[in-house]
Formats: sequence, structure tokens, C-alpha cells
Amino acid sequence: MATIAKFLGGIVGALVIAIAVWALVPASTPAIEGPDAIASLEPVEIGGVDQWLLLRGRDVGKPVLLFLHGGPGAANMAQAQAHSSQLEEHFVVVHWDQRGAGKSCASEVPPASMTVDRLVSDTLEVVAWLRKRFGEEKIYLLGHSWGSVIGVLAVQRDPSPFHAYVGLGQVVDIKRGEEISTHWVTERARADGNAEALEDLASVPPPYEGVEALMLQRKWLGHYGGDYRAGGAIVRFVQDVLTADVYTLAEKLSFYGCAIESLDRMWFELADIDFIRDVKRLEVPVHFFIGRHDYNTPFELNAEWAEVLEAPEVEVLWFEQSAHMANLEEPGLFQRRLIELVEQRTRPGGVR
Repeated sequence: MATIAKFLGGIVGALVIAIAVWALVPASTPAIEGPDAIASLEPVEIGGVDQWLLLRGRDVGKPVLLFLHGGPGAANMAQAQAHSSQLEEHFVVVHWDQRGAGKSCASEVPPASMTVDRLVSDTLEVVAWLRKRFGEEKIYLLGHSWGSVIGVLAVQRDPSPFHAYVGLGQVVDIKRGEEISTHWVTERARADGNAEALEDLASVPPPYEGVEALMLQRKWLGHYGGDYRAGGAIVRFVQDVLTADVYTLAEKLSFYGCAIESLDRMWFELADIDFIRDVKRLEVPVHFFIGRHDYNTPFELNAEWAEVLEAPEVEVLWFEQSAHMANLEEPGLFQRRLIELVEQRTRPGGVR
């Protein structure tokens, strides 16, 4: 018995040592070879607090593309390589963990600063920093889901620093969107004879009373492929964060609590978002990347807004095999279309 106890004690000790060593491993990003390449993780003071940027590209002279992640709070650095490797040949690709999210979740972030207006201001500060850092007059801006809210509002506030705006999983009208989403997933559950789903969904009709209600709806939306058509989006996200080199152990352990905190503080501020009503014109070219099966931010609302939005150019690009995450569901096509967007603006006679 003493031998077994000694053996088990040795295993526990080894595990403690392994965890301690793991905790000391610094965050990193793989190097990119070449004299003009960049591959770095950098803290930048934005809005009075340090916020983290992942900057990657084969050539620092290429156009800058800033990716605004979803959520609120669903920082994207852990999944960046899954949909950025080709982009890095044609852009300096920038992934930013917004205040309160991922690497930018710190005690120095005042809870009262977690507002839509502050995040829009942060976006424009990040853009100004990038323009100065890379000597660029303008950059490309891509907003995914929640990031598409602050992206549109940033472009509306100041269009001057942007070549173009790309909306991926574009939020259009929160109230109508949640009604459409819940109707769709309820019909799927009814056709499936899923009594548990029907009971859960009936208990949380939109508008939701809290984050728990929202997450219950999203549980069944995910089950039926309305946000990630192949299913398993949350499991994949968890795995990607836990195995990501860009996060320290402490950042991995705090990631989900920070995401829920961001969601709790900012989701319900979005209740009155209606871009069809409130954003009738944008002063930059607009490109919508729409998943044909997206019922997180329902595709039909994005198509409806595209029909009436005034801009120098409004283009709709459909992703026929995707729901809400075309960047992960069709990563090759997603990257090619972004590359084509730049190429058509830079070739002789192209739009500039």
C-alpha cells in the first residue's frame, strides 16, 4: 500500500511540475521567413488600456487587413491560422483581441468602459495605430458578427481611413434577426420531434431576458447547424483556444469567463440595432460575405439591407456551403475572395 501511495504521489508531483512549466511558457506566433515579413504579438495602448494585436504577413508593404472578431468577447486569435494563411501572402493580417476579450482581458479594463461606443472608438484608435505603424493612408476592415456592428459604426463615424468594408455574418437588425432565428430552429426541432428542444426554445422567446436565455437558444441553433453547418462549433472553439500558442495558460483559463463577461455587458446594448433603418449610406465600398445557411445573423436580412444600402459599391458574395462562419467553413474560398477584392482594386483600370 505504501508503494502505491508513493507511486501515486510521484505522478501527482510530476503533474504539478508539468503544469508549473506549462504556466511559464510564453505566448508566441510562428515565424514567417523573409526580410520583409512580420509575425508578432504586440500590446498597444488603446483607449487608455493595453490591448493585444497579432500581426502577420509576408511583406509589410502589402495592404493592411484588420479582422474584428465576434462575440462580444469571442476573440479570434486562436483560430486565425485556419483562415489567414493565404491572406498573409497578400496582406498584413491583423487580429485584435478587443478590450475585455482574450489577451486583452485584464483587471485594468474598467467594467464601465465595456460599451458599444467605446469599442467603436477603440476600433478607430487601432486603425490609426496601424496606419502610422505601416505608413498606410487606408486599410481594409472586416467585421464578423458582433465585429460587424462595431465595424459598420466605425465606418459610419469616420470613413476616411478605409479602402473598403467587408461584413461577414453581418448583423443587420437584432430584433428581427432573433425572431427569424428562433422561428427557424423551432421548426427544425418540430420536424425532428425534439421535445426537449421545443420546451427549451418555448421558455426563452426573444427578446431574451439574460445571457442564459441567449445561450440556450444558441445551443439548439448550433445543434441544427444554424451557426456552423457541420455542428460542433463550440467544441472546436474550445479545442483551438486550449491548444493555441498565442495564449498563455493563464489567458486560456480566463478566456471563457472573460467572454461571458463581455457578452453580459454588451449584448443587450445591441437590442436597438437596425441598420436598415439607421444606416442608409456608407461612404466606402461594401462587400457582404453571406453564408447561405446562416441563422445566427439571418442571411435574408443581410440581403435585404444590401438591396437598399447606398455606397460607392455594394457587393454580395454568397457562400453556399456555410452558415455563420464562412471563414472556417469555406476557408479557401473566403481567402480567395478577399484576395480578389484587393487585386481588382489594384490592377490597371481597377477601382481604387
